[in-house]
Amino acid sequence: MNIAYLVANASEQAQASGGATMIVGVIYLVAIVGFMYFVMIRPQSKQEKERMEIVNSVEVGDSVLTTGGFYGVVIDVSEDMVIVEFGSNKNCRIPMQKKAIVEVEKPENK
Repeated sequence: MNIAYLVANASEQAQASGGATMIVGVIYLVAIVGFMYFVMIRPQSKQEKERMEIVNSVEVGDSVLTTGGFYGVVIDVSEDMVIVEFGSNKNCRIPMQKKAIVEVEKPENK
């Protein structure tokens, strides 16, 4: 009877420690996901929000840098499109989406 009691007790302890191990594993998983959110996802979404604020503040006369690496001056703005004039040639005007703007520099004389 003593051996049967020890076997039953050992079985109960193994099941209890298995449940505790699972709970610790879940806690580690939640901690890792939380860490990844605060280190990677949240800063990236903040940066994208700031970039969209900059792009939406584009006005006529602003100097812009496009995703293609070209610098130009905005000559017309619509809801989701801008017309940008590139270089010293005043005939080089290209319509593009606002999403293609990376940086905006406001003129100093305003």
